[in-house]
Amino acid sequence: MADRHEQGMATRRRVLGDAHVDRAEGAKTGFDVDFQRLITEAAWGHVWSRGTITLRERSMLTIALLAGLGNHEELVLHIRATANTGASREDVMEALLHVAIYAGVPRANHAIKVAKETFAAMEERDD
Repeated sequence: MADRHEQGMATRRRVLGDAHVDRAEGAKTGFDVDFQRLITEAAWGHVWSRGTITLRERSMLTIALLAGLGNHEELVLHIRATANTGASREDVMEALLHVAIYAGVPRANHAIKVAKETFAAMEERDD
């Protein structure tokens, strides 16, 4: 499991960035340490680290799933991560069009609003 944790942490940092991971690790307490280990090893070390599809494709899948489920806080995180995964704004829109058909127009509509706000905030930071 140590290897899975190390791989997960490396992938997590590559996708989400050091600043985000450092904040998350710094906020970790005894209460959520097991949860943090779980997501690092399972989500990042097992699923995101698989070489079967690209980070860009995983990013698009994740965005579609988060939008379809209405997980907007995590959606913002993964839209920001597109800067590291290679998923373009056009890719995000394609994923959200799928959400409209398969999860519902209201979910996609709100996710598009979240995406627009997030991309605008990302542009402001780059100025």
